[in-house]
Amino acid sequence: MSIKAEIMNTLKHEILTLALKPGTILSETALSERFQISRTPLRDVLKQLALESYTDIYPKKGNIVSYIDLESVEQITYLRSTLEKEILKDLSSQLLLTGVHELKDILERQKEAIGHNDIDSFLNQDDAFHRALYRLAGREFLWNLIQQSNVHYLRYRRLHMLKTEKLAGIWKEHQSLLELMVHKETAKIGPLIHHHLREDIHSLDFQENFSEYLKK
Repeated sequence: MSIKAEIMNTLKHEILTLALKPGTILSETALSERFQISRTPLRDVLKQLALESYTDIYPKKGNIVSYIDLESVEQITYLRSTLEKEILKDLSSQLLLTGVHELKDILERQKEAIGHNDIDSFLNQDDAFHRALYRLAGREFLWNLIQQSNVHYLRYRRLHMLKTEKLAGIWKEHQSLLELMVHKETAKIGPLIHHHLREDIHSLDFQENFSEYLKK
C-alpha cells in the first residue's frame, strides 16, 4: 500500500470514528509533520477527501472536516429502507438454512458486543448483518454502491448508538427481522424496516444533543 493510501485510510478512519470531529481544521503543516510527507502528495490526499465529502474546503480556513449533513443521511436511509424492504421479502422465499445460521452467528457476536459495551464491534456486526442480507439476496453490488456515499450516515449512526439501550433495541429489531423472514411474515417486514432505519432521523433530541456536529 502506498504512503498516500495509508494516510487516506487513517484520516478516513479518524473522521468516521469522530476522532476528528466535524469542523476540525486539517492543517497541511501539521499533517505534513505528523505523517512525515511533503505537501504535494498530501494535497492529493486532501483533494480526494473533499471529493468524497469527508472534508470541505473553505476560503482562508482551508480543509475542514465536514459537518454531518442530515439531508444526506435522510436520503441514504430512504434508499436503504426502500431496498431492504424488497430484499427481505425476497429472502423470505429463498433463505436457506445456511443463511439463517450465518445471520444468527452475526447476531450472537453483536449481542456479545453489547455485553462489553463495544460500540466499534457492534457497528462492525451491524454492517455485517445488513451486508449479509444483500449478499444472500444476490444484491451485494447495491450494498457496495451505497457504501461509496456513506460518510454522513456512518457518523450519524455512531452518534445515534452512544447509548447502550439503543444498541439493545437495534439488536432486538435484527432478531425480529430474521424471525419474520424465517416465518415468511412479509407484511410485517416493511413497517419494521422503516422503523429500524428511519424512525429517529428527524429526532429533535438528536439535533439538540449533537448540534455542534451538524451542518447548519
